[in-house]
Amino acid sequence: MIPIRDDNPHFLTPYVTYALVAANVLVWLGVQGGGAGLPLAQSVCTLGLVPGELLGRLPPGFGVPLGQGLSCVVDQAPNPYTLLSHMFLHGSWMHLLGNLWFLWIFGNNVEDSMGHVRFAVFYVLCGLVAAAFQIASQPDSGVPMVGASGAIGGIMGAYVVLYPWVNVHLLVWVFFYVTVFVVPAVWMLGYWFLMQMVSGLVSVGGQGGGVAFWAHVGGFVAGAALIFLFRDSR
Repeated sequence: MIPIRDDNPHFLTPYVTYALVAANVLVWLGVQGGGAGLPLAQSVCTLGLVPGELLGRLPPGFGVPLGQGLSCVVDQAPNPYTLLSHMFLHGSWMHLLGNLWFLWIFGNNVEDSMGHVRFAVFYVLCGLVAAAFQIASQPDSGVPMVGASGAIGGIMGAYVVLYPWVNVHLLVWVFFYVTVFVVPAVWMLGYWFLMQMVSGLVSVGGQGGGVAFWAHVGGFVAGAALIFLFRDSR
């Protein structure tokens, strides 16, 4: 189930949304080598958010295997800048494109509702709250967390508060059957949030890699709450 467009016009040119898309692509190509083995591993190790490292709960030299004979080694000192840098990293082309597609679909209208500067601040705050949720769920984890999905979850949370009954067009396929459904945003985004909650509860206590479900939940909740503070009353 993939959103392909919504029926929501926007009035401002979404410069910040464009800039965020460009920044993520440039980091992926310039810093992460477009997913090449060594640059990808180095970027994830040095700029990804490691909960156990940030909280000082992992011993120095603790190694996290990344596959292909590569591993991350925990630093002796926490790196607080990773709270921000991890939002612009991704683990694969599909990870990058999936996140940016949701940002593209929903970001312009949320930026429209609050203006450019407030939207930029809102995006970062949602990403930080998302990171806090994920850290709280796995405080001893040595697995690096990367991705813009927590902050984009905040955009989705804001969107469903602002425009719950706007139609969203979804591409749906079952085996070889492909069709398009049109549903209100509250149905599509509500279903997405429910799936993150259920998956997050299933993952409680795990230490492995995978999807940061609680970051998605935290970002969505933050966006739904912060929109009342950030939206333009006009």
